[in-house]
Amino acid sequence: MCRNIKTLYNFEPPATDDDVRAAALQFVRKISGSTKPSKVNEEAFERAVESISRAATELLHCLVTSAPPKNRKPERLEQAVDQSHR
Repeated sequence: MCRNIKTLYNFEPPATDDDVRAAALQFVRKISGSTKPSKVNEEAFERAVESISRAATELLHCLVTSAPPKNRKPERLEQAVDQSHR
């Protein structure tokens, strides 16, 4: 899995549409091998991001767990610390 794609399921507060889209964008970048598509591939790239975002959102809404939700705040703080060290 891509290092930059974070777990989105079973968090409080729940993943936002922006979180899902960011994960979809990272996935499309990884499988296409391109961080920014050429003009000719821009539309296909964006369609893929939107399609994967919709599928991921549907998946997140359908999943069921008995585990208590994890707290997103400590994870976001950890990400900020990691980014500041780069």
